[in-house]
Amino acid sequence: MGRYTGPVCRLCRREGTQLYLKGHRCYKSSCNLDSPPGMHNWRKGKLSEFGKRLREKQKVKRYYGIYEKQFKNYFNQATRQQGNTGENLLVLLERRLDNVVCRGQFTHTRASARQLITHGHLLINGKKVDIPSYLVKVGDVIEVKKKESSKNIVVRNIENPTPAAVPSWLEVDKETPSIKVAQLPNRDEIQIEIQDQMIVEFCSR
Repeated sequence: MGRYTGPVCRLCRREGTQLYLKGHRCYKSSCNLDSPPGMHNWRKGKLSEFGKRLREKQKVKRYYGIYEKQFKNYFNQATRQQGNTGENLLVLLERRLDNVVCRGQFTHTRASARQLITHGHLLINGKKVDIPSYLVKVGDVIEVKKKESSKNIVVRNIENPTPAAVPSWLEVDKETPSIKVAQLPNRDEIQIEIQDQMIVEFCSR
């Protein structure tokens, strides 16, 4: 299955929770999550246990903007690490460069963060990185290229931030502008509520 190009609000309504896919618009009271997409929602029955676990997995995939194959690779990597597999999975996803750029308010959505990265506007520790899935490490510093056009894109977003708080594991310097990874992500600071144990149960069946 290729990249989804339809209305992203439909994805939020399908999952029944805010996935923050449209920046400022997601924080307005006019955002409607009360009904699932489609005209036949009256036919919707009670979710089975399988369905509940599937929806948790789909929620994570849509929130971080990753494909099924990518998700499987992250899950396999999380199972090989010590500790809780569900927490390991979410920490890996939080460490993605596109997520860090978005959470540091360089952009308002992960989709625009991926575009900023692939167009070569960002440097990590002084070196150009154009891979959105790059996993940041403690001590990494993400900066904007010195080109005026690159800085203008980021400065506009920083001056008009979304209401979302910058997580404590990131240190943002608005003057440079730059983002420093001060520590590994904290499970409790993930923007949406995710039941990671249900995802582990679904993928381990």
